[in-house]
Amino acid sequence: MAEAYGIIGFPVAQSFSPAFFRERFAREGIDATYTAFSLEQVTALPALLDAHPDLQGLNVTIPHKTTVIPYLDDLDPAAAAIGAVNCIAIRHGRLKGYNTDATGFEESLKPLLRPHHNRALVLGSGGASKAVCYVLKKLGIDFCIVSRKPDPHMLAYHDINETLLTRYPVIINTTPLGMSPDTDRCPELPYQHLTPVHLLYDLVYNPEETKFLMFGRRRGAAIKNGMEMLHLQAEAAWRIWQSP
Repeated sequence: MAEAYGIIGFPVAQSFSPAFFRERFAREGIDATYTAFSLEQVTALPALLDAHPDLQGLNVTIPHKTTVIPYLDDLDPAAAAIGAVNCIAIRHGRLKGYNTDATGFEESLKPLLRPHHNRALVLGSGGASKAVCYVLKKLGIDFCIVSRKPDPHMLAYHDINETLLTRYPVIINTTPLGMSPDTDRCPELPYQHLTPVHLLYDLVYNPEETKFLMFGRRRGAAIKNGMEMLHLQAEAAWRIWQSP
């Protein structure tokens, strides 16, 4: 019987995962399927699992990375510390959550870091942001979260000025702003104050260069999109699914 995997999220039409895993299965001769499940509400997960009892693993994407946790039987320690899950292993009817976003982000970020990259602004406060913050703590990089939601522990976008950008040379976009098809959007920042000292990292990978990255490149900043992170987190998920 073919192994069955999939991804849950809303929307999932733009997800990279189905093509990635199907191509891998075909290339390696693996008898498996991978399905994109459009799940507007995470409350529909139990019914989905009942309808697909052959599922052995799921990826989790926006907006369910945090809200899926109450539906799991167990959490990997890193996922528990992060407070977000993007990978679920299903064994003997039990669901265990993992966070491979952190793995992918760390492995793709580290080669870019320079000694002066010691502070970061993290744009967004969702599930992906939690994984990014976990990695920054691990690497000893101080950070501030920037959010549209009023919060005394976070910065607002209108707080970002030239002085802050000078203090925080790393800027990481964890929001979907600029993702296809809404490619004309980007985080509201004073991009004119960016310099070659800055590093801009965008978790968005489609398009290859978002407006956020384009503005950084034009100011001489180093830039990186989320494609390598995506491949690395997918490989980490596959290792989890295939482990005993």
